[in-house]
Amino acid sequence: MGKIISVANQKGGVGKTTTSINLAAALAGLGKKILLVDIDPQGNATSGYGVEKGSLEDNTVYQLLLGECSVGQCTRRNVIEGVSLIPSNVHLAAAEIELAGEEKRDFILKEALDYVKDEYDYIFIDCPPSLSTLTVNAMTASDSVLVPLQCEYYALEGISDLMHSINLVKRALNPKLSLEGVVFTMFDGRTNLSAQVVENVRENLDQHIFNTVIPRNIRLAEAPSYGEPIITYDPVSTGAKSYNALAEELIKKNEA
Repeated sequence: MGKIISVANQKGGVGKTTTSINLAAALAGLGKKILLVDIDPQGNATSGYGVEKGSLEDNTVYQLLLGECSVGQCTRRNVIEGVSLIPSNVHLAAAEIELAGEEKRDFILKEALDYVKDEYDYIFIDCPPSLSTLTVNAMTASDSVLVPLQCEYYALEGISDLMHSINLVKRALNPKLSLEGVVFTMFDGRTNLSAQVVENVRENLDQHIFNTVIPRNIRLAEAPSYGEPIITYDPVSTGAKSYNALAEELIKKNEA
């Protein structure tokens, strides 16, 4: 049975989508079968795999949440080898309003993914940067939450709020939900600040922190504009090597 992991942080610009896209691709490169669910109305995980989000009218996660298509109908198989995608676009922003009166609205994604959970080794859900109905749906469907944390001065700001949100969902909706861990992103080895942030968080955050640190990397920033994960865009880059290392670490943590 596959493990469902939400990639979440209430702060924007911390590398959630970059981590979702590239960790999924790295795990696929290690022989794992992956489903990536884009539940962010910005649809960046969708375009990051080369899918033209602006042309999508049907069979997206929006229609899935409204019950207008099945999980099988909205899944794009093998957008790269080993990774399938449930795409998103700006239409998803309307889901907040349209689901407002729905009974059991927080369980819609869970019920959909339960049908296909056994088909994948890992299912990742790329969340929007807010605790919205969409994020609550993702956490309710998930076994755990992976938190990308940018190496900057305000790194810990908002983490306590996120932990509070995770605990709220755990108490009210999903008792099995846990924290998969924290992964540092956008590490700049040329500055003392990044190293200080990592040290500070390791000392003060009583949660699992992955050893792999994702660096700032030009090739990693370029890859989405070509609709490719870094693993295929530049497999020998520092960014690709880092996400491969993170994938190996995640497998070791879960399958030891």
